[in-house]
Amino acid sequence: MKKIQMVDLKGQYNQIKDVVNPSIQEVIDTTSFINGPKVHEFQKNLEQYLGVKHVIPCANGTDALQIAMMGLDLKPGDEVITADFTFAATVEVIALLNLTPVLVDVNPDDFNISIEAIKKAITPKTKAIVPVHLFGQCANMEAIMEIAKAHNLFVIEDNAQAIGATFTYKDGTKAKAGTIGHVASTSFFPSKNLGCYGDGGAIFTNDDDLAHRIRGIVNHGMYKRYHHDVVGVNSRLDTIQAAVLNAKLPYLDRYNEARRKAARKYNEAFKGVKNIITPITVNGCKDICDTCDCHVFHQYTLKVKGVDRDALVKHLNAHDIPCGVYYPIPLHKQKAYADARYQEADFPVTNQLIQEVISLPMHTELDDEQIAYITSTLINFING
Repeated sequence: MKKIQMVDLKGQYNQIKDVVNPSIQEVIDTTSFINGPKVHEFQKNLEQYLGVKHVIPCANGTDALQIAMMGLDLKPGDEVITADFTFAATVEVIALLNLTPVLVDVNPDDFNISIEAIKKAITPKTKAIVPVHLFGQCANMEAIMEIAKAHNLFVIEDNAQAIGATFTYKDGTKAKAGTIGHVASTSFFPSKNLGCYGDGGAIFTNDDDLAHRIRGIVNHGMYKRYHHDVVGVNSRLDTIQAAVLNAKLPYLDRYNEARRKAARKYNEAFKGVKNIITPITVNGCKDICDTCDCHVFHQYTLKVKGVDRDALVKHLNAHDIPCGVYYPIPLHKQKAYADARYQEADFPVTNQLIQEVISLPMHTELDDEQIAYITSTLINFING
């Protein structure tokens, strides 16, 4: 059995190097390292894939989220509601812009932001909601957009983990993750479902005026060289990274299906095992059905009940199985974001999840032998 990786970037590269290498070499040969043709080519191809009017590439996913908020012209003190159970970048950019983060609880089944918690958190100072499409599956965007419309709020989708996922409305219509809110951000960090070979990110929107503002912001506030019309930053997608992403984009659906296939095999192996709760999909699927398009499994995250999760992590690592705990500390308990406004009673789900979640290896190169070894090792620990 080949060595198990949490993310097998080398294995994936070996499958596509005949496409990636010439793309990188073309950039080097033309020396178009900043805003070269590959950046614009990738932008157009991603717009077509997503069905969104505007993709604005930038340097990384955190920048993408910050720039999206800058484009909305939010003011210091404006409140922005987001999930407590996520990576810190989401709340980090809110704080950096002197906005007021308002953390709320999540759902126990899909780990995404709770609709009821959003409703309870809205005040006259609320100006935006940032749903995080956690682990590869959309938050309930239909309900979130209804809330936003009723309260005149912006919706900024944090799509760093769910590119390629599809949201299905109650009437059966579909939209890609990141194309539903007023604006969205994504990350192309190497381990993402669509990852480059360094840092990269992008902002998505269907709003022409907003797209225009954001294009200026990412380039020092310039629309014409040395004419600074807005306060901006330096956040451009490197042309070499754009070349890598452009080469990988045609494989994205295949990659996402490979992840779903691995998730199905995990779920099947754990079926009926006491103390294990496997991930679900929320588009009316009883399980991860063959036509599932709502979850792209950036992470495969279990909940273990009545189990010493930290001992399980040590057991897996001792058997050469990498795993992760996403996330071990909720944001409301982080020193940087602690606030007297937060009460523990407001976060019952998050406080439970941090004790129970464990993410297993998930990537496009997982094979049946590896999955069998991972699942049997985990089940043996639980069964004692």
